Amino acid sequence: MHMEGLPFERIRREVLEKRKAETSHKYGKNPSERTIPELMELGVVNIDKPKGPTSHQVSAYAQKILKVKKGGHSGTLDPNVTGVLPIAFERATRIVQVLLTAGKEYVAIMHLHKPMDEKIIRETCKSFEGRIKQLPPIKSAIKRQWRFRKVYYIDILEIDEQDVLMRIGCQAGTYIRKLLHDIGGKLGTGAHMAELRRTKAGGFDESTLITLQDLADAFYYYTNENNEKYLRHCIKPVEAAVEHLAKVWVLDSAVNALCHGMNLKVPGIAKLSTEIQKDDIVAVMTLKDELIAVGTADMISNDIIKNEKGLAVKINKVFMSPNTYPRMD
Repeated sequence: MHMEGLPFERIRREVLEKRKAETSHKYGKNPSERTIPELMELGVVNIDKPKGPTSHQVSAYAQKILKVKKGGHSGTLDPNVTGVLPIAFERATRIVQVLLTAGKEYVAIMHLHKPMDEKIIRETCKSFEGRIKQLPPIKSAIKRQWRFRKVYYIDILEIDEQDVLMRIGCQAGTYIRKLLHDIGGKLGTGAHMAELRRTKAGGFDESTLITLQDLADAFYYYTNENNEKYLRHCIKPVEAAVEHLAKVWVLDSAVNALCHGMNLKVPGIAKLSTEIQKDDIVAVMTLKDELIAVGTADMISNDIIKNEKGLAVKINKVFMSPNTYPRMD
């Protein structure tokens, strides 16, 4: 059994303090203190996608339930596939880009077309861990050309005659249907995907799943009975979508410039995660743990700690509104 999980789950990050800093209670607020309208403006729901509708339809249903204008989901699931489908709303919508590229986990049933020895099934599945070459299926959203993908683990949970239940952790963009077909080809029996459920997408897993019905009920209680408890349970702050990323926390005085798209230089940093590598995607946070922006690391953790100047993070996408924190000249 693979206890180490997806790549981001294997990294044991600690927090290094670069300089002592306090944050003023006058500006911003901890994500857990946001009001429902604020959460709907900058929030994510982890929908348990049902069988039938497309991911896009599920996203549209969720938007309609909450009466929001914008929404985006993190990685398409086929209509007959179920499971983890994070959907972000309004100003949080662009955070799905961060989830699209994050590792995914699935539970699948592979049906073999002929019986096969269990030991051989296990060995063959094992041989597909690591770097694999895939040609996307004919009916796919992208150009059909060979591409490499990483399969982090294939754990066989149960073998019941010709049905093999397995857990698969893989790089974003891996076609599971194709993977199972290829395993069947190598076994010489042929195989197809009988069932598929996504159990993880980035930091989202089955522990926070809600159904569209849960969301509709929660919204009803909020609007008709002024009870926000259920809606609070359903809508997670945008920060939940960057759980899996390395983080850099900045001084209050640095926040506003970042909200205007300025890159983050070393003097603005108060603390940071260990294990940041150059070109890693990192979340830039306030000292109240609010997401300001997402960017690309230009230095490794040790250099940020050692150096007193230089470019630390190139800002790609800003989520915090300008002037949430005061301008400092």
